[in-house]
Amino acid sequence: MSEDGTLRRALDTAWALYLSMHDDVDPADARRCLLERHLQRSLQAQQSDTDELARSGLTYLERLPPDDD
Repeated sequence: MSEDGTLRRALDTAWALYLSMHDDVDPADARRCLLERHLQRSLQAQQSDTDELARSGLTYLERLPPDDD
């Protein structure tokens, strides 16, 4: 499995779950970019399992301060 594919699946999974839990977040929200960078760093740190990356991403998103826009 390629790292690109793992990253993309984890990103899509975490973002879709986050959006489903937060109706007030726009799908184009800047937090998606923050999430992608977080997951890239995690993948480079040898977290190569899609589910593990997605869980890490959700935890990261929940720790971000609310967007006041």
